[in-house]
Amino acid sequence: MLLVDAYLSGWQRSFDYQGRSNRPDFWWFYLANIIVAFLLVILAIANQQFQNLFSLYCVAQLVPMVSLIVRRLRDAGKDWPWIFLSLVPLIGGIWLIVLLAQPSFHGLPV
Repeated sequence: MLLVDAYLSGWQRSFDYQGRSNRPDFWWFYLANIIVAFLLVILAIANQQFQNLFSLYCVAQLVPMVSLIVRRLRDAGKDWPWIFLSLVPLIGGIWLIVLLAQPSFHGLPV
């Protein structure tokens, strides 16, 4: 899946918490999300009017990101409550990234 396709798919499936998302889908969306946010930061630095747009984007991108993380955890063989692992100070975020980088689980359906 190409970068633009993964990005559009992530936004189209924003409220889809069922099913699975494989590693390339997740990481391509994540990369595209970083690129868009970086471009908005550059615009916000150059022109103060874009600061609100950047803030709006940061809040809006939480919706597809959470659903994508839930689907990615399911694909890795974990249940959705593992997303709360990121709330553990210091090690939680690192542990969640390790789980998101796991290969697809082909055992019993979660």
